[in-house]
Amino acid sequence: MIVTEDVGVAQREAWANNVLPPVEQVRDGLWSIPVPMPDNPLRYVLVYALALDDGLALIDVGWDHEQSWQALVDGITSIGYHVSEVRYAAITHLHPDHFGLAPRLRQVSGATLAMHVADATLLGYHGPEQTRDDITGWNLQLSELGAPAEVLDASRVDLVRFAEHETIDVVLGDGDSLDLPGWNLRAQWTPGHTPGHLCFVEEDRGLLFSGDHMLPRISPNISTIPGELENPLHRYLLSLEATTTLGECEVLPAHEYRFRGIADRARQLMGHHEERLAEIVAAVQDEPESTAWELSRTISWSRPFDQMSPRLLRLAVRETHAHLVVLAKREIVTPSGGTPVRWSLRAQ
Repeated sequence: MIVTEDVGVAQREAWANNVLPPVEQVRDGLWSIPVPMPDNPLRYVLVYALALDDGLALIDVGWDHEQSWQALVDGITSIGYHVSEVRYAAITHLHPDHFGLAPRLRQVSGATLAMHVADATLLGYHGPEQTRDDITGWNLQLSELGAPAEVLDASRVDLVRFAEHETIDVVLGDGDSLDLPGWNLRAQWTPGHTPGHLCFVEEDRGLLFSGDHMLPRISPNISTIPGELENPLHRYLLSLEATTTLGECEVLPAHEYRFRGIADRARQLMGHHEERLAEIVAAVQDEPESTAWELSRTISWSRPFDQMSPRLLRLAVRETHAHLVVLAKREIVTPSGGTPVRWSLRAQ
């Protein structure tokens, strides 16, 4: 029996009522600060503030928007600090709701920025020519997946990047300790959602800052993205398996609300993906020679496929492709040559 226990009661009630949760003290010297994500269905990211002898450390920083910045500044003020007192920011991964305000925060406070090198590399400076190359590569992949022209990402790459000649200050690898006096934090590399996704384990206090690796209610998007992980779902399943070996602790995710039952939640997420893999196998069996786009239209989603925005459609077809890559590695399905790529069951 899978059991998780919701401990972020105020956070869960706010999520259910579609409002921003309060700034909340989680432990002595530890607060959660909700930072809104305007016009995004995830609504907010939970930034965690940790008291230091001479200021604050943050885990994630929030979306690059004036409303988000003001919420972060106000949240820090409400716990008795000023944003200029942020000394360190550990970033779980490269997505803009987690990294977006990092350049502005460093400019204002001089904060040390720490993250995994695999994600930091992808956030390097991109001039117009590099950005065009990114868009071309992403559109080529979507065409190979069978996506129609109106879904192609022809406008922008929405990662906030470092300025030219800038990068992170501290590279964190698997098992590395964070140099934060008063805290026993270590990084756990959990690739899948992104190549360099990190969770942070606080063993003395029994806490796991899980980023997007593990959320209490929804599963993170696991997609094939050009230039990133070749088999992201396989890596994510391995990361979940590693998570089951952690001792019992309270999970502090980047979205939704805090909970307990880490091993059960990891197994639940692994089970979800095995069910999705089986669903895709059945779809391929029913309609051989289907593209990833055609398969995406036939499988179940949290909302009707035809009602998704172009951005969500791109995520959906790339996630379907991530499952097809795993099935191909398991020698269950096989791709055709040519564009778009078509999938059939492998002959036994």
